[in-house]
Amino acid sequence: MKQIKSHIIIVCILCSLFFVVEGNAQDLESLINVALTNNPEIQKFELRYKISSEKINEVNTIPNTEFGVGYFISTPETRTGAQRFKVSAKQMIPWFNTISARENYINSLAKAKYEDIVIAKRKLISTVSQSYYNLYANNAKQKVLIDNIELLKTYETMALTSVEVGKASVVDVLRLQMRQNELQQLLEVLMQQFIAEQTAFNKLLNRERDIKVNVIKELRIPLKSFEDNTGNLELHPELLKFDKLYYSVEQSELLNQKESNPMIGFGLDYINVEKRPNLDFSDNGKDIVMPMVSISIPIFNNKYKSKTVQNRLQQQEITAQKQVRLNKLTTRLDKAINDRISSRISYQTQSKNLIQAKNAQDILTKSYETGTINFNDVLDIQELQLKFQLNQVESIRRYYIQSTIINYLIQ
Repeated sequence: MKQIKSHIIIVCILCSLFFVVEGNAQDLESLINVALTNNPEIQKFELRYKISSEKINEVNTIPNTEFGVGYFISTPETRTGAQRFKVSAKQMIPWFNTISARENYINSLAKAKYEDIVIAKRKLISTVSQSYYNLYANNAKQKVLIDNIELLKTYETMALTSVEVGKASVVDVLRLQMRQNELQQLLEVLMQQFIAEQTAFNKLLNRERDIKVNVIKELRIPLKSFEDNTGNLELHPELLKFDKLYYSVEQSELLNQKESNPMIGFGLDYINVEKRPNLDFSDNGKDIVMPMVSISIPIFNNKYKSKTVQNRLQQQEITAQKQVRLNKLTTRLDKAINDRISSRISYQTQSKNLIQAKNAQDILTKSYETGTINFNDVLDIQELQLKFQLNQVESIRRYYIQSTIINYLIQ
C-alpha cells in the first residue's frame, strides 16, 4: 500500500504546483482522494486481491483422510475366530515442502493482482484529472464568450450612435447583433457540455451526478519546462506486473516439480474377530490391528513433463508481452512529451497574437472617437481575438491533459 500512496502523493504535489486557486474552488487533490476512496472500480480490484490472498489458506491443506467400513457377509474363519467387520483409516501426505510450494505459487499470483490495484489507481487519478481540466477549459471558454458578448454589446451601442449621426448603417448594427446571437448559441452549447462532463466527473467519484463541481478560475502553464523529466518506464506497474507474472510461472514450475514426487500414505486397519465357542485359548477372539504405509508414485508422468514445457513457453510469452507493452508506453510517453511542448508553443503564440489584437482593438476605439470607425474591421478583429482566446484556453487544456499522461507513465 505504501507504493500506491507514494504515487498519489507525487501526482497530487505536481498537480498542486500548477494551480492558481481563487474563490471556493475545489482543489484537484481532495477530489482525487474522494475518487480513490469511493470509486467501485478500485474496490473491485481490491476485492480481487483479497480473494487471491485468501486462497493461500485454501491450498494450505493436505488430502482428505480416507475412512472405510466393511462388513463380512461371508465371514472368513481364522484360528482365533470369525472376522465380522473391518474399519480402516488412511492419510496421504504430499512430498516434503509441496504445501509450501503451493502457498508460494498462490502468493505470487496475489502479488500480481496487487499491481492491478496500483494500475487502476493510477488510471483513475489520470482520468479524474483530465475530466477536471476539461471542466476548467469549458468554464474558461464560457468566460471568454461572455466577455466577447459584452464587447459586442459595447460596439453595438457605438454603432447605434454612429447610425444616428449618419456615420454607420443599420446593417452594421444587425451584423453586430447576429454575431452576438452566434456567440450566445456557442455559450449555451458549452453550458450543456459542462453538465455532461460534470456528470461524468461525479460518477468517477461515485456520487450524485448533479453535485456542482467548482473548478479553479485560472490555470497557467508553468514557466519552467518539465520536458526533460522522462523518468524510468521500467518501474511502471504495468511492466512490474509482467515481472510478477513471470515469477509466478517460476513458482508454478517449482510446484510442478514437487507434485511430480511420490506421495506417502499412513493408515490403520482394524478387523473385529468373534470368539470361537467352546474353546479356551489365549488369543481366542483377538481383534486384528494392522498399521499400513503406502506410497503413490507418478510412474506415467507425461502430465508433469507437459506442464514444464507449458511453463517455459508461458515465460517466453510474458517476456514478449512485456516488450510489446514497453514499446507502447515508450511511444505514448514520447508523444505526450512532444504534444505538451507543442501546447506550450501554441500558448505562447496565442499570447503574442492577443497582444496584437488588443492593440488593434485600441486603434479602432480611437478611430471611433474621430468618427472614422469601420464596423467590418471591428467584427474581423473581434473574431480574431475570440479565436486566439479560445485557442489559448485549448492550449492550456492540452498541456495539462498531456501532463496527466506523463504523470501516469513516469511517476
